[in-house]
Amino acid sequence: MNAKINIRHMEGVTVLAASGRIVLGEGAITLRDSIQEALKTGTRKLVVDMGGVNYMDSCGLGELTNAYTAAKARGCDVKLASLTKRLDNLMQITKLATVFDIYPDEMEAVAAFSSCQTAVQ
Repeated sequence: MNAKINIRHMEGVTVLAASGRIVLGEGAITLRDSIQEALKTGTRKLVVDMGGVNYMDSCGLGELTNAYTAAKARGCDVKLASLTKRLDNLMQITKLATVFDIYPDEMEAVAAFSSCQTAVQ
């Protein structure tokens, strides 16, 4: 199954819910294009929910990392949510778990933005 991205907004946060396979070709391009579209709208808070992703190869991981870098360059904070066991292992092995803010589910990731604002104020 090719990757699909469902875009929605909650509490001022853009949520991209990914599903399927994020691999070389269409899957990685779908992820990249969805994140770029979200950034074009000026979002400053982005959650990528990976709960529906059943496989990601190195190309997909590269696109996720590139998207993170592009988002940070535009002042957008990115959080990952709902990683499957396989994706969590991949993030640990590649040490990307130290780069990304990772949350057990989408609601906690969205709530983390509110916590950050409260702590700053």
